[in-house]
Amino acid sequence: MPPPRRKTPSLPPDDTFAPKPRKAIPHEFVLEAVAAVAPWTRPMFGCLAIYVGNKIVLILRDKRGPDADNGVWLATTVEHHESLRREFPTMRSTRIFRKQVTGWQVLPADAPDFEEAALRACELVVARDPRIGKVPNARRAAAPKPAKAPKSAAKRRARS
Repeated sequence: MPPPRRKTPSLPPDDTFAPKPRKAIPHEFVLEAVAAVAPWTRPMFGCLAIYVGNKIVLILRDKRGPDADNGVWLATTVEHHESLRREFPTMRSTRIFRKQVTGWQVLPADAPDFEEAALRACELVVARDPRIGKVPNARRAAAPKPAKAPKSAAKRRARS
């Protein structure tokens, strides 16, 4: 008797294993403008966060939808809002977090001076202006679970 024939699996079409195309970098000119300070990036909130050293300095956002927070987000603190607003008259707090004032300020992409304002913000990042950039909070480790008390021999026998 001949050995049983193996079924050979059919191969999927060639494009099945193709890598997923990467999203385009929003406002890519910003990355080029801060290249002198060796930035690194990380996806965050469906956007692209830009770090210099251990500080997050900017977020680039360009999403579809009625949301008006597209543009370049500046990582700053409330104490610097007034001085930054003198340099960036169209700057405002992000609305996505539903708070009146946030540490994140946005240079809106639909502002008439968007590119000039974004490039000026890049100049401040390159100059290491202390008003832009925050060291992110360290992630908290999960609280350790309390150890279970060992079962007594009497309880183990009672269960059996």
